[in-house]
Amino acid sequence: MAGRLHVRLREKSPAASERPQHLGDFTLSPRVLLITLLAIPVGAASAVAAFILLRLIGLITNLVFYQRVATGLVAPGAVHHPGWLVLVAPVFGGLIVGLMARYGSEKIRGHGMPEAIEAILIGGSRVAPRVAVLKPVSAAISIGTGGPFGAEGPIIMTGGAVGSILAQGLKLSADERKTLLVAGAAGGMAATFNAPLASVLLAVELLLFEWRPRSLIPVGAAVSISVICRGFLLGTGAIFPVAHVIRPDAGAQLLSLIPGLTGGLLAVGATGLVYLAEDAFARLRFHWMWWPAIGGLIIGIGGLIEPRALGVGYDVINQLLTGQAGLSLILGILIVKTLIWSLSLGSGTSGGVLAPVFMIGGALGALEGTVLPQVFPGFWAMAGLAAVVGGVMRSPLTGVVFTLELTRAWSDLPALLIASVSAYALSALLLKRSVLTEKIARRGLHLTREYTTDPLEALFAHEVMTRNPVELPADLHEATAARDGAVLRDGFGSQPLHPGRPALSGRAVVYADHTLREVANILAHHNVTKALVVHRAAPHRLAGLITLDQLLHARRRDLHEELHRERLLPARRTVKGKRPPSGPSPELADKHPRIP
Repeated sequence: MAGRLHVRLREKSPAASERPQHLGDFTLSPRVLLITLLAIPVGAASAVAAFILLRLIGLITNLVFYQRVATGLVAPGAVHHPGWLVLVAPVFGGLIVGLMARYGSEKIRGHGMPEAIEAILIGGSRVAPRVAVLKPVSAAISIGTGGPFGAEGPIIMTGGAVGSILAQGLKLSADERKTLLVAGAAGGMAATFNAPLASVLLAVELLLFEWRPRSLIPVGAAVSISVICRGFLLGTGAIFPVAHVIRPDAGAQLLSLIPGLTGGLLAVGATGLVYLAEDAFARLRFHWMWWPAIGGLIIGIGGLIEPRALGVGYDVINQLLTGQAGLSLILGILIVKTLIWSLSLGSGTSGGVLAPVFMIGGALGALEGTVLPQVFPGFWAMAGLAAVVGGVMRSPLTGVVFTLELTRAWSDLPALLIASVSAYALSALLLKRSVLTEKIARRGLHLTREYTTDPLEALFAHEVMTRNPVELPADLHEATAARDGAVLRDGFGSQPLHPGRPALSGRAVVYADHTLREVANILAHHNVTKALVVHRAAPHRLAGLITLDQLLHARRRDLHEELHRERLLPARRTVKGKRPPSGPSPELADKHPRIP
């Protein structure tokens, strides 16, 4: 037994059922229940915030364009307005937004989602309380004075601020603050569009960066409560209900590729315009506080050409999706709305992107519907909407579900899926980043939205560990064996070493059936590069040793599966009756050795 190591437990070591959960075991825990209970009032508060924002937008629109006190949502261009008013109102609104951003909080600039993502990535999910007030007010001023933006971006930031402020007043982790922030953001989105499932998908695809019970359950609870509250505040019906829906036949479904591919191209062009404008504004020699006013001038000029392009535009979206829009309106929205939205958004004003994308996509589909076979009024506009959302936001599932929940045209699912996924494919092929992640990248951050199984989850500790090590590494020679009271005895008859000695390191012990991901978390938690391995059935005996280098086995296997190509079924014809060799080539095997 020379050099063999043993691990024994102290007599008063807690039973296995009483020990704390091992680091890295992310099963459901009481903390999830706690965060879910906290998410419920956050969802209700976000619904109230969405209601207030919509009413505030209506109030400012009525005051500016109709000179009356009312809070109902109205379109700025529904009636004729003096040309000077259409031109000056957006400039004045942009000037106010610029002043609020400079002397209030710069965080109110932009369309909301990148700011929420940045708060999650580098801000510890902390949002300043004043943002919860300034963001909706600035957005209401921007949209109410004619800005061609949506209310959903500001409500994402406002609802997120509600969740973040509550979390900051409690003793929570950064991940738990993130969950409450996203719960508020998704709740506000759901209340704005009465689209709960799309809001959850948007949260997963754009904000959570994970699909795990610990975050999905609280967000789902917040969204559910928000939609219930919305029923009392704004009603329960679809935002843009489509009547006389029939299931499209196979031909119409295949033709959905047309709005899908053209929607992808439009998404690429619109995204490019946004950042072309942003680069142009960045080259100006005066303070960014004045940029939204210049963006407002662009909006005003566009409003003189097509007044219906101003404002949030829910009435226009409804006309497009129900087949009631004329050709002149379709062309005006497609051209003017795309230009003024893209160019003014680059000025750093306050407003969301979803409603304009809905309108632009609907206009594209409606235009193509004038030459494509008739299915039912609004069908092609729906396909265009789903496509442009999938291409601009790089969220194809969100694009499909949003369209279905907005219209309740459930039988169109196959066609919308074709349109949205094809637009997403083309956008991903032509653009490195989306309109959201490009803004994050320009701030010096890296963000990936490609979700995949962690290769560290595919292997267990016993598959890569060094079994029955004869000698213990120097930095583990005097290590305590575990957090639960185990002590280590070397193989030379020395006395057990107890915890707490100043020079001790390597205090990690893992089970043989821990995944490598759990092992990596435990190593990181203890700030070590090696751990002892024991079996659950016999935790008093050492089974092996695992090191940081051995965790790379999982990555090597993942690379091998991604890069190595081989024929598994033999070809019909072989040379001289011999089968082709199977398995990786010697060259590749050298680069990617097999996993033990």
